[in-house]
Amino acid sequence: MSQLYDEIGVGYRDFRRPDPRLEAAITRALNQAETVVNVGAGAGSYEPSDRSVVAVEPAMTMIRQRRPGSAPVVQASATELPFRDDGFAAALAILTVHHWPDQARGLDEMARVARRRIVVVTWDPSTSGFWLVDDYFPEIVEIDRPLFPSIEDFRKALGRVEVHPLPIPHDCVDGFLGAYWRRPHAYLDAGVRSAISTFAKLHDMGRGLDRTPSRSGRWLVGPPLRRSPGPTGDRSRLPDRDRGEDLTIRYPSS
Repeated sequence: MSQLYDEIGVGYRDFRRPDPRLEAAITRALNQAETVVNVGAGAGSYEPSDRSVVAVEPAMTMIRQRRPGSAPVVQASATELPFRDDGFAAALAILTVHHWPDQARGLDEMARVARRRIVVVTWDPSTSGFWLVDDYFPEIVEIDRPLFPSIEDFRKALGRVEVHPLPIPHDCVDGFLGAYWRRPHAYLDAGVRSAISTFAKLHDMGRGLDRTPSRSGRWLVGPPLRRSPGPTGDRSRLPDRDRGEDLTIRYPSS
């Protein structure tokens, strides 16, 4: 993961900003945990400011983009967390587990250092139906599905887990893959794509772009897990939030 984000992470913070609605859901999931280790922390999105946080990030390009006054950061891998057992009340991992070289070991490490709770935001690879993937970039699911751990993988590593949908607002300001589901022309922006790791892994970006309409064309879009029959211009037929389980929060009950 360090090598990937050292290559694509430049300018990442310009497009990957914490969305306050997602941030509120993540904070609720952390509950009353007074100390948190944020594993695969990147530039520091979603680190709570009302408690003690230590960040772990392997890529120096991402560490350099952390804002002044953000939580202290340790350059290290999720697979070898440099902390004592039960050193934190909670461990947090936001859209990062799929990048880890050894996911099972990384999850074991989170369980080792967190004495009460683990919160992971991820994509459930058993889901399907995102128009961007189905109609324009079908190669994305071929790349991502084998990389993302399944719910059963989390259960094997963490024991009992709870799975909660994390709805994606139509105007989400955190530019991950599903964030622009109601703003399709954003995907034509090279800057937007540069902040989405999957696009960096596509072997033939041009083929997918050739399938897209022009900037004046019409796109058939809907939430990542539910297609709307109306074109993007017909806003009245599109919901304000994706109600699917494209992103989930998982954590053992305390």
